[in-house]
Amino acid sequence: MDEVRRKCAQTSKEARAKQLKMLCFLPCEAAPLPLQEILNKCKITVKSIEIQEKYFTFVAKKRQKDKTKHLKDMKKLVLMSLLLVCGFSFAAAQAEIKFDKLTHNFGTFSEKEAKVSCVFTYTNVGDAPLVINQAVASCGCTVPEYTKAPVQPGESGQIKVTYNGSGKFPGHFKKSITVRTNGKVEMTRLYVEGDMTEAK
Repeated sequence: MDEVRRKCAQTSKEARAKQLKMLCFLPCEAAPLPLQEILNKCKITVKSIEIQEKYFTFVAKKRQKDKTKHLKDMKKLVLMSLLLVCGFSFAAAQAEIKFDKLTHNFGTFSEKEAKVSCVFTYTNVGDAPLVINQAVASCGCTVPEYTKAPVQPGESGQIKVTYNGSGKFPGHFKKSITVRTNGKVEMTRLYVEGDMTEAK
């Protein structure tokens, strides 16, 4: 026993720890130390192992949780990127209306032929279908008629405006037509004017 203690004293802490672990797994009758001391040392060793196991379990769970959170963050980032790209694509594709003229002058005409018409031609210079939502005249004597179907990019449409001077006083007139579209410029105002003379 003295020889064993002397050798243990010469060994390092790591060697003694290894010996202690080996003692914990030896049968009690084969152990060179008293049974109670072995049990006490074994309890300490077992407790240390349990603490290590709990620690590694905690680390593994934390890593799994971090990995799951990372995957969720990546999914959110990808989704936001897709939405952003789609948003830019949608914003980039937009209709735009361009008229050949904004004002038409009927000139001078007699009230005997009080009903006159003209046509405003427009082109969709955007890169999305153009739709005229509304065309409203400032007076009931002026009636606009327009293309209802969507006008594709590069194609043209027409707005026909008819002025009816029947029952109106002769003289100069100027009427407006407000056009609303889904284009880049939502509202455009057109004008018709002229001079109606008294019938002789």
